[in-house]
Amino acid sequence: MTSHLVLGAGPVGTALALRLAHAGRSVAVVTRSGGGPAHPRVERIALDATDATALAAAARGADVLYNCANPGSYQAWERGWPPLAAAALHAAESSGAVLVTLGNLYGYGPVDGPMTRGLPLAASDHKGRLRARLWQEALAAHRAGRVRATEARASDYIGPTVPASHGLLPMYAAATLAGKPTSVMADPDQPHTWTAVDDVAATLVALGADDRAWGSPWLVPSNPPATVREVLRELGARAGTGEPRLRRVPRAVLRAGGLVVPLLREALGVLYQFDRPFVADAAETTGVFGVRPTPWDDVLDATATAWHARATS
Repeated sequence: MTSHLVLGAGPVGTALALRLAHAGRSVAVVTRSGGGPAHPRVERIALDATDATALAAAARGADVLYNCANPGSYQAWERGWPPLAAAALHAAESSGAVLVTLGNLYGYGPVDGPMTRGLPLAASDHKGRLRARLWQEALAAHRAGRVRATEARASDYIGPTVPASHGLLPMYAAATLAGKPTSVMADPDQPHTWTAVDDVAATLVALGADDRAWGSPWLVPSNPPATVREVLRELGARAGTGEPRLRRVPRAVLRAGGLVVPLLREALGVLYQFDRPFVADAAETTGVFGVRPTPWDDVLDATATAWHARATS
């Protein structure tokens, strides 16, 4: 019988499934294609996770359901996230599984200090408002006694398995680690929290196993903030590609491009995260559950090797 059901096989879903499997748990991974990590304890299920009836059947008997799926690009969020979240909520309610959702920090909106789990949600962009609303729906179901729900909120991912298309940092690194200059969309010298993929997986496991987590969001423990330039410099030093050459694109040019490029228009809505310090304080998560971030040098070593190989292949 499957005790852990993971929706999605991206960097986090894969890392989570393997962490659980290596710990001796029985795991099933749900994706549209039936893909996922190859491991004797991991069952791979081809299923549309927005099909509430089918997902509920797959979740029958599960102890924990982890929603690590992503509907796709920013343009797809308004259409894709509500049915996915609703199906996961229904599956958790019908099966009795704990619902652990992988979230982000968008719901907090622009901030003037470090983000903590209790900071009010004040999103300035529709993507952040959407994620905040979905959490509020899950929390309402939890408070009504229908489910046991929690959410892990991570900042931008870093790690060897993060695709080049998954965020600004890996996109910039695809150029700088190939020895090329790159254009950056915002201030590369603002402190920013980066969350290691393995630390997200460790947090998800902890939240699903501990009833102190349920009914609240929790931030994923991450290393002290570093600027975009600093991270690219550290990666370049390890890869032997030297100092990153960064050119900042004027915001007026980005706005003009956003009039005709939908993805750029959506990115503009969250560039505030790079216009000022964007720092997450997850000390409370560490204090309660003992999850600590992977040492920063280890994260950089593994990331530089993988991203440099990809950039020069």
